[in-house]
Amino acid sequence: MCFDNCVPISPSRTIAYEVLRRVEAEGAYASDVLHAELGSRVSPENAALATEITFGVLRWRRLLDFSLDRQLKKSIAQLDLPVALALRIGLYQIRFLDRIPARAVVNESVELVKRARKVSASSLVNAVLRRASARTTDGPREPLAREIATLLPPDLPLAERVGILHSHPTWLVDRWLEPLGESRTIAQLEADNRAPHLSCAIHDPARRAEVLAALAATGLRIEPGVLLASAFSLSGGSPARTKAFSEGLISIQDEASQTIPLLLDVHAGNRVLDVCAAPGGKTPPLARAAGAKGIVVAADRHVHRLRAMSKQFQRLALTGVRVVELDATRELPFARTFDRILVDAPCSGTGTLARHPEIRWRLRPEQLSEFHALQVAMLSSALKQLAPGGRLVYSTCSLEPEENEKVVEEALAAAPEIKRVAAEEVANTLKAYTAPGIDPHNLVDPSAQFRTSPAVHKTDGFFAAVLLRT
Repeated sequence: MCFDNCVPISPSRTIAYEVLRRVEAEGAYASDVLHAELGSRVSPENAALATEITFGVLRWRRLLDFSLDRQLKKSIAQLDLPVALALRIGLYQIRFLDRIPARAVVNESVELVKRARKVSASSLVNAVLRRASARTTDGPREPLAREIATLLPPDLPLAERVGILHSHPTWLVDRWLEPLGESRTIAQLEADNRAPHLSCAIHDPARRAEVLAALAATGLRIEPGVLLASAFSLSGGSPARTKAFSEGLISIQDEASQTIPLLLDVHAGNRVLDVCAAPGGKTPPLARAAGAKGIVVAADRHVHRLRAMSKQFQRLALTGVRVVELDATRELPFARTFDRILVDAPCSGTGTLARHPEIRWRLRPEQLSEFHALQVAMLSSALKQLAPGGRLVYSTCSLEPEENEKVVEEALAAAPEIKRVAAEEVANTLKAYTAPGIDPHNLVDPSAQFRTSPAVHKTDGFFAAVLLRT
């Protein structure tokens, strides 16, 4: 709504502001809120700009706040949320986006504050952003990080300096510096600050050429997958608006995530359990591999996530999957064992900071031990349900050892009948699916654990251990 004498605000900035407000005030995830906000009535241009502003502000929040704090009498963290968001949105556009006129940015940022009933702060927002825009008109725009680097004390600890310049919390940078070293850590941070590939899975490989041709005809740009022969990435629009998506021919899913269910090596007729299945992206290939004679159970402890997952299965025409509500940390309520079990455990998500940048500002160091305890309980419970000769895959989208190898080590110490599948066998399982030029052995470490890195593989960072009951 626009009142008398107000400045009209573009839909892109209005949407970005509302998404960022809900992320901060409600703990929502930006990708979920954006998906709901970017309906068919929003033009592709406005959708693209809203997405750019939203994720740009989230990724670069620490650097933006450092710059803004130098111009404010009190920290931006002490400002009312609408004021802080308007400043971040404005400064991000001024310093990171070249094609947007600074005057429009300033005016609309001021209007955002007014519409949030913070009129008294409008002069502050106006003054701060006008000063920022004035500096960009003196010549070629200098990257904000380079400018800030000249202002940091020379004796500032490395983790603090790198954390500011690459916009990550210091504690997370510090824990990555020790095992990775400075150059590899910075490569990881840079990967987190790039927009990730919009990767898709094709559910019927026999129709690949037909599906890709139809997507290309809508104006979308298509590139082959980086890990999997069946995967591809899109740009230039939203695949969720296409007929191929609505008809269940494709799904939006990171390639590393697509790879996880393939590690289970499901055969026709297998009994398969997906312990933490929601939102349901890894269940479809399990169901298709098990076939009509197989049994596939998709479980989760939250009813609302089960409902959303059921709708996903309807879109994909997966009618045979049995959806079950359960607490995977407790003894599982099944009388029979399963030939294949997937435990894609809830985790910190540090391998998805490019896709979900808000995680870096929410996560706390003490939560890693909490996740560890939860994950050990889930894995230990699931292992008891594994049939002799059966295979289990434990996976996370975390880069942290507490959630990955240390979970597997603790669970195996209490289950001597469970062994790791050999590295060569894990690589051979993947060999049938990898893209040309990809050696599956390079995706498996000496401990036979599957790993991907955002910096190395241009995917989310995933971990998986493949286990066998002897």
